[in-house]
Amino acid sequence: MNISEKKLIIAIDGHSSCGKSTVAKDLAKKIDYTYIDSGAMYRVVTLFAMRNALINNEKVDENKLSHLIDQVSISFQYNDEKQRHETYLNGELVEDEIRSLAVSNNVSLIAKIKFVREKMVAFQRELSKEGGVIMDGRDIGTVVFPNAELKIFMTADVEVRAIRRYKELKDKGEEVSLDDIRENVKKRDFIDENRDESPLRKAEDAIVLNNSKLSKEEQLDWIVERMSEVV
Repeated sequence: MNISEKKLIIAIDGHSSCGKSTVAKDLAKKIDYTYIDSGAMYRVVTLFAMRNALINNEKVDENKLSHLIDQVSISFQYNDEKQRHETYLNGELVEDEIRSLAVSNNVSLIAKIKFVREKMVAFQRELSKEGGVIMDGRDIGTVVFPNAELKIFMTADVEVRAIRRYKELKDKGEEVSLDDIRENVKKRDFIDENRDESPLRKAEDAIVLNNSKLSKEEQLDWIVERMSEVV
């Protein structure tokens, strides 16, 4: 049986800024799977909360957010012209805005809230009913899809991740410092790994992919080989 004959659910978890989304998107295109960006969902809710002044001094007004969260509608579209997956908040294209450092600095505060995670997980499972899906995030293999056929835990050295994120934001025209990015990466790791609700951890049956010294192509080849082993 070749890979295309069996539609797997592929769960990719790991640390922030280690390229999970990039690899997942490229892999989805390579093997004709559906890509679902779970991290973008939490970024959308974060942007919504910021726009509604629900985050102040690193604290979220969870009571107000709980009453407003049903107003958040998230959708995805593939932009053929730009050749990228794009995220929408209530029909508004917010792909670039949700990738800003401002949102990055607040997303872990939103992602640790129980009712937010429950709403996002329900949405993610609904989108993935038919299989043939690649999803990346922090708790995909442990919470969202504990029975996924292939689980990958991606990581990379902190300095490598900080430099990658710095280059990404500079390419978008943002004025940022490498020191700030490095601290953001460390801070997000700590929050993700120590939150009460669905903390970041490697699933027992996940395969570790440390991509500190791997190119995109090498990472894709590695995952396709793992897929072949599963099938």
